[in-house]
Amino acid sequence: MARQGSGALLASAGLGFPPQNVARVVVWEWLNEHGRWRPYSAAVCHHIENALKEDARGSVLLGQADVQLAPYVIDLQAMHQFRQDTGTARPVRRSFYDPSSAPGKGIVWEWETDGSSWTPYDMDICITIQNAYEKQHPWLDLSSLGFGYLISFSSMAQTNRQTQRRRRLRRRMDLAYPLTAGSIPKSQSWPVGASTGQPCSCQQCLLVNSTRAASNAILASQRRKPPAGPAAGARRAGPAVGAARAEAGRPPAGAFSRSQSAPGAPLPALNNLNRPGRRAAVPAGVPALPVKNLNGTGPVHPALAGMTGILMCAAGLPVCLTRAPKPILHPPPVSKSDIKPVPGVNGVCRKTKKKHLKKSKNPEDVVRRYIQKVKNPPDEDGSLQCPTCKAIYGEKTGTQPPGKMEFHLIPHSLPGYPDSKTIRIVYDIPTGIQGPEHPNPGRKFTARGFPRHCYLPDNEKGRKVLKLLIVAWDRRLVFTVGTSNTTGESDTVVWNEIHHKTEFGSNLTGHGYPDPNYLDNVLAELLAQGVSEANLKD
Repeated sequence: MARQGSGALLASAGLGFPPQNVARVVVWEWLNEHGRWRPYSAAVCHHIENALKEDARGSVLLGQADVQLAPYVIDLQAMHQFRQDTGTARPVRRSFYDPSSAPGKGIVWEWETDGSSWTPYDMDICITIQNAYEKQHPWLDLSSLGFGYLISFSSMAQTNRQTQRRRRLRRRMDLAYPLTAGSIPKSQSWPVGASTGQPCSCQQCLLVNSTRAASNAILASQRRKPPAGPAAGARRAGPAVGAARAEAGRPPAGAFSRSQSAPGAPLPALNNLNRPGRRAAVPAGVPALPVKNLNGTGPVHPALAGMTGILMCAAGLPVCLTRAPKPILHPPPVSKSDIKPVPGVNGVCRKTKKKHLKKSKNPEDVVRRYIQKVKNPPDEDGSLQCPTCKAIYGEKTGTQPPGKMEFHLIPHSLPGYPDSKTIRIVYDIPTGIQGPEHPNPGRKFTARGFPRHCYLPDNEKGRKVLKLLIVAWDRRLVFTVGTSNTTGESDTVVWNEIHHKTEFGSNLTGHGYPDPNYLDNVLAELLAQGVSEANLKD
C-alpha cells in the first residue's frame, strides 16, 4: 500500500516480499488499541528477521532482543503478537521501505510524553518528517496524514493545532533497520490476503482471527478435492463452497489493517469467514474441532486457548474458537433504600487529605527499643521492619494520594457466598500533583479507572477485612504512585500490593469470586503492611 511521503512502499498483513532482486528495508509493526501500526525497534526487527530466515512458521521470543518485551511472543504463522502472562493478542505486519528512507538510515523521530519519556512516531510519519527535514523545510503540517499537529524544525517542537499545546521532539540516530531482497515460496508467505477496517477489540475475536487464516487456507485446499464422505455430506458442503467461491472475487470486509496483501494470486475464499456476523462460522460438511473458552482463575487460559488453536491449525485441523464470556464486573442496580451500613463498622466513608496524614505515635520509643537489634535507621514514618522476620514495629504509612473510600452493604450475594450479602467498597482518587514522597515531586499524576468498585462477602471474616482495609486506607497503604504493570504508564495511581476483588459475579480475570482463599490471602497481605487485628483494638 502506498503511503504518504516518499520512501514508503508496501505493507503486508502476511509475510509479503518485495520484487525479485530489489533491496528494501523491513520494519515490523504491531497494531495498538487505537488502530495504529506501531513500529518495533530496529534491534527487535533484526531479531525477528533472523528468526524468519530459520523458520518462517515458527515463533519469536521478543525478550531475547529487548528485555522490556520479555512477556511477548510473535507467531509468524498467525502473524500475531501474544502476551504470555495475559493472553492478549495483537496483529503484526511486515512493511517495506526504500533503503534511503529514515529507517534505512537508522533515523528515529520521537516526541516527549507527559512523563518526560520519548515515544517514536509511527513509521510513515517518521519518514514524512525526515523528508521535510532533509529538504530544509521550516515546518511541516501533519494534517494530510490525519494528525492535527504542526511540526516546527526551528524550535524542534510539535503543536496541537486545536489546543495549541506544545511538545518537544527530537531526531535520534539508531541502528538501521534490516534489509531484504528477493522472494520465497508462496507456502511460506501465508496467511495470504488482508482486508480493510478496524479490528474488533474483543480479546476472543483476536484469538479467533489468529487461527482464521490458517484454517481458511486448509479449507480452501480441501475444497479443491472431492470430499471423502458420503454423497449426502458432499451435497451439504456444496452451498458453502459455492458461496465461498462467490466471495473470492470481492474485497473482504472487516479485518485488521488498512494494508494490502503481498503481490501474487491469492488462494480462493481466504477471507470468507472475516465477514461481520460470521466470526466463528465453519462451512457445513467440514469437520471442526471446537476449542471452548477455558474458564479459570488466571489470565493464562485465554493464551492457552489461542496457542492451542494455532498448533491444531499447523496439524491440519480446522478450528472454531468460541467467544469468551464477558466478566460480570458489577451487581444488578441497587436502589438507595437498599444500601445499608455494614454491621459493626462505624461510618460509611473515609476521606484522606494531606493535612490528615497520620504519623507513628511514638517513633522515639520504636528506635529506643530496637536500635540495638536493627542498625538501619527508622523509615521516615517512624516505623521499623525487622530484616529477619519482616515484622513491622511502629506504624507504617504509605504514599497514597488524597481521595475517598466509601463502603456499604448491598442485597446481592457473591459467587461462593450464597447466604451472605455483599460489602461494596468504592475508592475514588482524583488526578493531582505528586508530593515530596512520590517518585517525581511536582509532576502531575494520573488516576485511571476511578472510581474503583471492590467486593467482600458480608460475613465475620469479610467484615474483619473491611475494618483492616479502612486502617490501611487511613495509613495511605492501599494505593501509591508508580508505573502500571498493566499499561506501562508511569506517574499514575496503582495498587500497593493489597489485592482487591473488582469482579462481582464471575472470576474470568482472576479478580473475582469464587475464591475460597482470598480472605486469608488479603489478611496476610495486610499483615505484611503492618496492619493486623491488634490495630482494631486501638
